[in-house]
Amino acid sequence: MPNEQPIGIFDSGFGGLTVARAVIDLLPSEDVVYFGDTARYPYGPRPLDEVRDFAIQITNYLVDEHNVKLLIVGCNTAAAAALEDLEKMVDVPIIGVIAPGAQSAIDVSETKSIGVIGTVGTINSGAYVRAFNELSPQEIELQPLACPGFVEFVEKGESSGEQLLVLAERLLAPIVSAKVDTLLLGCTHYPYLARAIAQVVGNDVVLVSSADETAFAAAACLKDMDLLATKEKTGKRLFISSGDVSWFAEVGQRLFGPELASAQPHEWNPSP
Repeated sequence: MPNEQPIGIFDSGFGGLTVARAVIDLLPSEDVVYFGDTARYPYGPRPLDEVRDFAIQITNYLVDEHNVKLLIVGCNTAAAAALEDLEKMVDVPIIGVIAPGAQSAIDVSETKSIGVIGTVGTINSGAYVRAFNELSPQEIELQPLACPGFVEFVEKGESSGEQLLVLAERLLAPIVSAKVDTLLLGCTHYPYLARAIAQVVGNDVVLVSSADETAFAAAACLKDMDLLATKEKTGKRLFISSGDVSWFAEVGQRLFGPELASAQPHEWNPSP
């Protein structure tokens, strides 16, 4: 019964939980399997070829072991590194977070001066520049900016504090100078830091998270393919960590909720 198969979501750690929450809220009857590759996080500083290999390995695991009917790459760096390859590799539909976020930023921006912040890997890949060029090739004045260090705060379960604010002020200075009216949070970890980011860039700048738009894209894809769950129920949630599962459960509960208390471990073979 393909309609009753789960939706798979993966990320290097906790960032994709923002996507998982949006999917669960929008599609409460769907079963969801979330994989946090915490044994190898963060992906942002790693070479894209290495991230691509990780993404392929996780995709094969979710398709082969959990029989997912749709896969969401809930990590911007992994989407930048591997989305096209993954789409060619498996038969299930695959959705990334880059295009939905870019479209949402275009929709809300009035001046078409848009900033996008992400990991070093995501920004250096040029994935967002390509996405904005494809969606609105002449209209957008884009300010891409890498923000190394933000992910590590989230992975420690810290979303506020003086150290974070000092880092945000230093990293986001080019965005403030550019006077953008919209800032796309081009990493699924960053919504957890939205308060600090907003404090630095100012209330006049609209912050856009790709999580909700990605959930809408997933719902539309499932509807188009006639794969929406047919049973009115509360979907099952399975959370998996490749690293220290007790730490994943502890931090995940603070960021997401009590469902993470029952997170399960997965150990990669030494030579994938």
